[in-house]
Amino acid sequence: MTALSTDYFSFTPAGAGRWTTQAGVEWRNPNGPLWGGYPIGLCMSVLEAEPEAVGEPVAITLTYAAALTPGEIDIRTRRLRQGGSIGVWEVELRPAGAEQPSVHAMVTLARRPDTPPFAFAKMPQAPEPETLPQPQSPGGALHFGAQAFERRTAEAFPIRPSDNARSVAWVRPRRGTWSKPLLGMQTDNSPPRAFYAFGHGVMTTTISLTVYLHGTREEVAAAGDDYLLVEYEGRVGGGGTSDERSSYWRRDGKLLATSEQLVWYRPVPRQVPE
Repeated sequence: MTALSTDYFSFTPAGAGRWTTQAGVEWRNPNGPLWGGYPIGLCMSVLEAEPEAVGEPVAITLTYAAALTPGEIDIRTRRLRQGGSIGVWEVELRPAGAEQPSVHAMVTLARRPDTPPFAFAKMPQAPEPETLPQPQSPGGALHFGAQAFERRTAEAFPIRPSDNARSVAWVRPRRGTWSKPLLGMQTDNSPPRAFYAFGHGVMTTTISLTVYLHGTREEVAAAGDDYLLVEYEGRVGGGGTSDERSSYWRRDGKLLATSEQLVWYRPVPRQVPE
């Protein structure tokens, strides 16, 4: 079977509803597993290659059940239902040879009808991206999310604890142009909101993440390789979990996507001097 490629992924069909891909170490988080945005783009991209899939993604919910590591990944796709306009698909990602999935996704696809639009949300005010400093990568290396995106923001790093978890940033693709899989990947590319409560003294892991894709495929593609404005907010944390929500705006004020995320957080273990 012929391999299929996108800007960031390459798939080899391995039978009905089965695919394989190679995840490079450049997508690895500092703590070892793959960056959480990688599975989002992978799940959405493989359904673009799935011959029985109808429509375009309008929602995806991922559960991060276990660490997904670099190397060969087995992908399994299954259509749960197909109606006249809406289809629901299940996607599982697992390291090659593993019996249990590391990432489970439910993806809703739809044929988008021509209905009258409305909007209550408004794009927040922010400095133009060209006025903000270019990101600096230590040693010139680009890792995990920085492989895909350039991020410009006025906020200072390292993040200091405060009573406000809201921030904004401009983000654009480093390779290619905006697509729905790439927009989905961007939803897991912000500092955890627990940092805004405790600074960098906590470790975090995504438990679940849902992306709602309000823009059509054409409306997302119309952003080209330009910046999108991303607004991040956190509401509450406790008992090991904290939340994050985000909104993704085209420069002309069009809201393309929103997301909700639940994160597991815990204090960084203190190093005891020998």
